[in-house]
Amino acid sequence: MRQKAMALRSVLKSLALPALLLLAVPAFPAPAAAQDEPQQEADPRPDAVVRSGLPIPRFATLRSDEVNLRTGPGVRYPVDWVFVRAGMPVEITAEFDTWRRIRDWEGTQGWVHRSMLVGRRSFVVTGDIRTLRQEPGGSSPAVAQAEPGVMGRLNYCKGDWCRVEAQGIEGWLRRGEFWGVYPDEEVKD
Repeated sequence: MRQKAMALRSVLKSLALPALLLLAVPAFPAPAAAQDEPQQEADPRPDAVVRSGLPIPRFATLRSDEVNLRTGPGVRYPVDWVFVRAGMPVEITAEFDTWRRIRDWEGTQGWVHRSMLVGRRSFVVTGDIRTLRQEPGGSSPAVAQAEPGVMGRLNYCKGDWCRVEAQGIEGWLRRGEFWGVYPDEEVKD
């Protein structure tokens, strides 16, 4: 019963999609991202075997609109949660064979098969309504405003700013204004 209730909550939660509000501003350039959120920590349980050779932790993106989050690395483990938003950023915190332990921006974690993930980078707006800027810098003209929960593609980062695209609108966000990139991580196009 607990599993069904958690799965239903995840479906209902994902149906209320946040909005990206357009401002009247002409086209603009390069990447940006900000981050006022606390620095993300590595998983304190280094209990899984690394198989891919890629760094742990790292960010990835959900491939499908329906991804089962399991309590352990394998189909014999029960489904604890169901993610229903393709393109959502997740943090890979451990690997075991073809399974990846992931965590979402709200702290929900579990195991998924690697085929449910892609390496393309994405982001989710956190905190307050955030302003996408035409150029990287707080004084640059606004292009749009994004509500908390808006998700999109993370293109690249340049210093404290990252170039993002959400709902067809491109702009720059400060690293601390979204989840999906580490504070000093270099993200290239």
